[in-house]
Amino acid sequence: MGTEMVMVHEVPFPPQIITSKPLSLIGKGITDIEIHFLQVKFTAIGVYLDPSDVKTHLVNWKGKTGKDLADDDDFFDALASAEMEKVIRVVVIKEIKGAQYGVQLENTVRDRLAAEDKYEEEEETELEKVVGFFQSKYFKANSIITYHFSAKDGICEIGFETEGKEEEKLKVENANVVGMMQRWYLSGSRGVSPSTIVSLADELSTLLT
Repeated sequence: MGTEMVMVHEVPFPPQIITSKPLSLIGKGITDIEIHFLQVKFTAIGVYLDPSDVKTHLVNWKGKTGKDLADDDDFFDALASAEMEKVIRVVVIKEIKGAQYGVQLENTVRDRLAAEDKYEEEEETELEKVVGFFQSKYFKANSIITYHFSAKDGICEIGFETEGKEEEKLKVENANVVGMMQRWYLSGSRGVSPSTIVSLADELSTLLT
């Protein structure tokens, strides 16, 4: 099997990542903003899943088109909730301070948990731990943030790699925080990267056909 990299907006991604088993690059996209008609890209994103898990857990959406799935928040909720291993790989395009990234994540996760009445002291403590992990870091271009979501126990391991330094890791063990971190990237119309949602919908539609 070839190991040729897949280019996502000129950023190379491995087509497969081996965790407890091989996971394939299924969805890809970017986070970006338009300023005075210029597109500014912040990160490139790759979502890795096991195709056989997709067919097992998302069978109810078999036969739907990519457009149907992209517009269906229930589908993405089912994807985020599904008890299957997932890896989200985020590569920095435009450098920023880790603290800025951490605050974005904190605000989204906290507000969404609070809206569902799931933001208690335990969640606050765990979220502070995540923000603290990013706080002191500088996200140079080509730095890599990896979210490895376990299949069943509501645990996420966050990894951070940047040039010239060893990878640092943090284990997040609060299921509510972990679930909402997944939804930051995988929540359909509310996901941080619309292009990733469209790509995932198209690829998953093909897998489920």
